[in-house]
Amino acid sequence: MAPVNEVAKRIISNIEQVILGKRAELIQVMVAWFSEGHILLEDVPGVAKTMLARSLAQSLGGDFKRVQCTPDLLPGDITGSSIFNPKDAEFEFRPGPIFTQILLADEINRTTPRTQAALLEAMAERRVSVDGVTYELEPPFLVIATQNPVDHEGTFPLPEAQLDRFLVRLSLGYPGKEEEIRMLELLRESHPIDTLEAVVSLEDVLDCQRQVRAVHVDPKVADYIVNIIRESREHDDVALGGSPRASIALYRTGQALAAIRGRDFVTPDDIKRVAPSVLIHRLIVKPESRLRKITSELIVEELLEEVSVPAMRT
Repeated sequence: MAPVNEVAKRIISNIEQVILGKRAELIQVMVAWFSEGHILLEDVPGVAKTMLARSLAQSLGGDFKRVQCTPDLLPGDITGSSIFNPKDAEFEFRPGPIFTQILLADEINRTTPRTQAALLEAMAERRVSVDGVTYELEPPFLVIATQNPVDHEGTFPLPEAQLDRFLVRLSLGYPGKEEEIRMLELLRESHPIDTLEAVVSLEDVLDCQRQVRAVHVDPKVADYIVNIIRESREHDDVALGGSPRASIALYRTGQALAAIRGRDFVTPDDIKRVAPSVLIHRLIVKPESRLRKITSELIVEELLEEVSVPAMRT
């Protein structure tokens, strides 16, 4: 697993020239990327969500496209559409921005459910269907969507089916005081992202994704994953717990975190580390529980404390 560890270190060190003081969050981004999943960034404006997506794309020399989601955005604006070519007297397909390596869907909750649904097939199956023709998306393919948790006016909350398509939900948060001072110094003459160069290739990322799938998961760890998910379904404050897709997400992200840490096997501690970002957006809290200030974050913490951790041989 040394190559996965080295590739992750190179990418994270490169991004940290732009994003300061967020090593833990960048590791989670690498976990999602190497698990072939997608990322939902939920945070207030101005905390470098767009810069994170741009710096990730520039670190691997891949294509990056950004879609600013608005209420008048149509599905064809994302997937592409067929346009009549008078010279050849036939329709030809013009690919949309989704045909890229990294797609940033900025403020995804400001576009309509119809347009949000246009992302579903691409995110789940890595392909797009337009006018009865299916087009495969070239790997590696990553969707990073952002939404503002503060401003709800004129928004369309993501449905559960859409939320479940995101492997992890992350929040960058505000930088610390020292990091913010250093950020001001870095931006004095130019933005550091303008000089950011690729440190790995697309083939390096694809190779890491293949290696992650080979990481060993002990049956006891798999049983631990399932126990967490089953307990979430039976929790008194939860209206809808984790689905089998949540179990798969915990399994895959545990493999990726182990590989990034330089191991070829998963430990229960790996599962504990990735569980919040994997589960929080998948649990639906009962209305009466929300009135008592109970959140999905608190429920996940409770699950990790109550579910017995298997003893592993060293």
